[in-house]
Amino acid sequence: MSLEIMLNACGLAFIVAGAHWGIADGQIMFMLILSIAAAEVSVGLGLLLQAHRRFGSLDIDQASRMQG
Repeated sequence: MSLEIMLNACGLAFIVAGAHWGIADGQIMFMLILSIAAAEVSVGLGLLLQAHRRFGSLDIDQASRMQG
């Protein structure tokens, strides 16, 4: 969650700087940041799905009690 907040803050800084100097580079960088954030979410969802398939639950305590 904190990585998402840092990416959004960085994107906002790019947009503000681009608006200040009157160039569209800030908006282009923000689109790149949005695509990186979407890839990060898809990796996290994939990890959750694999954990659910392997352990049958998303309970971290139950998964840590299993050995092997």
